[in-house]
Amino acid sequence: MNVAEVTDASGRTAAAGGGPARRKARKAEKLRTRMRKHAWHYVFLVPMTVLFLSFTLWPMVASWWYSLYDWGGIGPPSEWVGFGNYQEVLSSPAFWNAFRISLIFSAVAIFVQLPLALVMAVILNNPRLRGRNLYRLLIFLPVVTTTAVVGIVFAMILDPAGGIVNEVMSRSGLIDEPINFLGSESTALPTLLGIDLWKGFGITMVYWLAALQTVPSELYEAARVDGASARQTLLRVTIPVLAPLAIVILLLTFQTSMAPFDLVQATTQGGPNFSTDVMSTYIYRYAFDPSFSASRYGFASAAGVVFGIFMLILTLMQAPLLRKRYERRGK
Repeated sequence: MNVAEVTDASGRTAAAGGGPARRKARKAEKLRTRMRKHAWHYVFLVPMTVLFLSFTLWPMVASWWYSLYDWGGIGPPSEWVGFGNYQEVLSSPAFWNAFRISLIFSAVAIFVQLPLALVMAVILNNPRLRGRNLYRLLIFLPVVTTTAVVGIVFAMILDPAGGIVNEVMSRSGLIDEPINFLGSESTALPTLLGIDLWKGFGITMVYWLAALQTVPSELYEAARVDGASARQTLLRVTIPVLAPLAIVILLLTFQTSMAPFDLVQATTQGGPNFSTDVMSTYIYRYAFDPSFSASRYGFASAAGVVFGIFMLILTLMQAPLLRKRYERRGK
């Protein structure tokens, strides 16, 4: 054997003698070098990681654990009930009422807010429209306004005793007596749906405006040359191009609309007679409401877990649409 082949550490024969162990050592050394190079990056990730583990991951895991106990939130959970809380949740008419109302909020957001926001985005995307940036700002302002403040303000202006809306309607002869918009079972839910629509309209419009920037201008020019009307351009050019992004916007709107806790809590607290009770206020009532003589954290955790599973199922049902659209786009 040639001595050079044995002593030459960079030769193929010596490398073959090292085998997988040497390659693994080189990879480990590269990893250590990379970690030392980016050490400060990992340090800056520590606060976010701690917050995620403390306020996102741990509450999720703990809710599953607490849901198996009849626990009031004081001391360690000790009374094991297994799936008893889940059976009570699924047999509770109040739970299904809250779930139904949550779905109503979601349906209004998807079937009313989503298409109206698209139409408004198309209008405001026209470069020949004067003052379009001002209109965008005015429509978006409710989004950046705190929802609890919005709820309190609307509760004041819709108050049947001195509220400005009833005052104007009475003086104009539209009504003979004040309307209790938030205190009547027949009007409370439609009123909240209207407020929620007004509050979330701006962010959905911004989603559509961002999506409209992906439509090539050449397509609009070709449609104009072919003599297509504005309606035909919208239906035959804009919407087909936006379809993949539209499904993403649909998912975002759906997930946001299912949890209008702050608006409902600031206005009706789920009343009157649970006619505006949504899942978030239902869970809050059993876990934190001081009017309850004894909190039921275990039951509230079970309700949260069931609602989360339903949300996951409803979201996954929409995922095939997104995959299908992207597959068609790829072809």
